[in-house]
Amino acid sequence: MEKIQSLLTDTLQRPLRDLRISVTDRCNFRCTYCMPKEVFDKNYPFLNKSQLLTNNEIVRLSKLFAQLGVKKIRITGGEPLLRKNLNEIISGLSRINGIEDIALTTNGTLLPKKAKELKKAGLKRVTVSLDSLDNERFGSINGQGIGVGPVLAGIQAAEEAGLEVKINMMVKKSVNDDEIIKMIEHFSGSGHVLRFIEFMDVGNSNDWSLRQVFAKKDILDLIKRHFTVEVLDQHYFGEVATRFRIKETGDEFGIISSISDAFCSSCTRARLSADGSIYTCLFASQGTSLRNPMRNGESDEMLLDRIKEVWLHRSDQYSEERKNIQPAKKRKIEMSYIGG
Repeated sequence: MEKIQSLLTDTLQRPLRDLRISVTDRCNFRCTYCMPKEVFDKNYPFLNKSQLLTNNEIVRLSKLFAQLGVKKIRITGGEPLLRKNLNEIISGLSRINGIEDIALTTNGTLLPKKAKELKKAGLKRVTVSLDSLDNERFGSINGQGIGVGPVLAGIQAAEEAGLEVKINMMVKKSVNDDEIIKMIEHFSGSGHVLRFIEFMDVGNSNDWSLRQVFAKKDILDLIKRHFTVEVLDQHYFGEVATRFRIKETGDEFGIISSISDAFCSSCTRARLSADGSIYTCLFASQGTSLRNPMRNGESDEMLLDRIKEVWLHRSDQYSEERKNIQPAKKRKIEMSYIGG
């Protein structure tokens, strides 16, 4: 049984508590804010199988992160449900000493086929991305013309499998901000927590502009014109969403505001890319490979030292510093490699 070591903190005294693992850089969607089809076309150089971490490598590295204090793991992509035998990875993760929660972020379309086996393997929660309830608009956003029906079916399948469900809506000004109230009304009484996300400057491909951001204050002001809203306490240190409740219905919603109300000071997340590198920020330019030294025969102790070294020197607070940076000129890793 792995020994849980003392608290590991970075240069800003932020502990390592969460690990986000990208299991593939591929996706069946081409969302305009993540993997626009003009860039991620048939000629795009996706990772080949040998470049991806194997199931055993993912579990091995996750055990090391758990020894350093990680309690929660989120499986991401790309679209993680495209990864073959994902249930085997989750099963391995669920047996790691110290891991208290395993969640997955998905577009939901493959959940009807996989929700039950993932729940059985040890998955506890899913976060499903849904940016519109209008078929034509949603098809335009996801770049593939896929309607809302397959995602709603995925949400239902997850619920029936006994998984906790959250729903993420990326809000972009003049694109889908007029659907915020519709989304609240649609999922009212479902028990699913709806979270609104400010349009972020992730990667280098989504033509981000601050003018397109529908900010936290805008979202709240809009909701308050229709409902009475109360602020809720955080569940835990480092929670990414500010929590609210609608008094009239009791429904909870959240806002993830990395642009207008950054939460860098409480970020406890490390990211393991699809090709086995550790990144210390969603907006990072470079990672540190763990795959290569692992495949070259390094012991667990040596790999632990590598992870410690990265975290102890971590000073990332990009969202806090964005106003002093020209985002368009900063090269950032694409989100499809390290997840959201």
